[in-house]
Amino acid sequence: MRRIVILVAITLFAVGSVFAEEAVLIDFSKLAADIVTDDNDVPTQNRATAMDFSNVAGGSFTDEQKAVMKTSLAIANWDVQLSSSSRTITNEVLSYTREAPSKQWEKVMGVRIRFPVESFNASARIKPPFEIPAYEPQAEVGDDGAITPSEDSDGITNPSRFEDGFGVLKNVGTIKAVAVNAYGLNFPHALSAVLIDNQGNEKIVFMGYLNYDGWGQLVWNNPAYISEVRNRELRLYPIYPDSTPFVKFGGFLIQRDAGSNGGDFIGYFKDVKIIYDKAVLDTERDIEDESLWNIIKDKETAKKNFEMTRFGHNQVLRYLDSQKQAKETGFTPTPANEE
Repeated sequence: MRRIVILVAITLFAVGSVFAEEAVLIDFSKLAADIVTDDNDVPTQNRATAMDFSNVAGGSFTDEQKAVMKTSLAIANWDVQLSSSSRTITNEVLSYTREAPSKQWEKVMGVRIRFPVESFNASARIKPPFEIPAYEPQAEVGDDGAITPSEDSDGITNPSRFEDGFGVLKNVGTIKAVAVNAYGLNFPHALSAVLIDNQGNEKIVFMGYLNYDGWGQLVWNNPAYISEVRNRELRLYPIYPDSTPFVKFGGFLIQRDAGSNGGDFIGYFKDVKIIYDKAVLDTERDIEDESLWNIIKDKETAKKNFEMTRFGHNQVLRYLDSQKQAKETGFTPTPANEE
């Protein structure tokens, strides 16, 4: 009986010790463009999050065309997707993101959304240019965007390139709270954060309203979170070969009520933070299971390849459309008649 009491006490202590881990899910000040300059010598891509999609483009492109098939999570690359009832040409053209200089944070994400002026509910989703990959290996990225993966990194058994504030957070159990550092301009619009788990499920977390002036931290506290260990339902799960749960950032959702004024919305965002329970304790184990069986590596490599294929095809379609786009800004003047 005494052994059972001791085991229960140890279990409760172990479970309680994993509470309240805080981490930055995404930090927009890290996403400033710093490589791949345009014709005006202005950087267009972000080194830390650069991605090359030329390997899924097919064999019909030249080496010169494949050399420019690169993108990243640079702030200006993010998409603003209006709800279907709001998608007029004018509204879509005037809805976009860009880097915003900040005295406090240097660079943050700025967004402009053109909502309809008519009295009906409208929304817009601010999305990354591609679904952030959870298992991207570490790499060296050149000034031209050329990516050289590190030989000792696979992004599966060691940290991936999009962790540490670039959109992916691993070993996430129950989420206790979410915080968004946002700059308000007295807009009555609602802000939600979109989180995606390792099963691909989206969770839209309502953060609050932007009807304040200046920087403020909007916080969502999970109403289903149980702080008292003795009230939790304790379960044992296989430690191996299940992969460690993760959360990735899926974007923001801005909602305008029918009773609010339409037209332009302006907002700024610094970061998204999460307080969460660890899914698995970090312990020293006698046997390195994964190095022996490679089950997680094989499973997650298949997931990563699927993510890359889907991302690459979407980017190739965008590249093709950009190449077909008219480059002229106006008509060439008709020369005067010469006699």
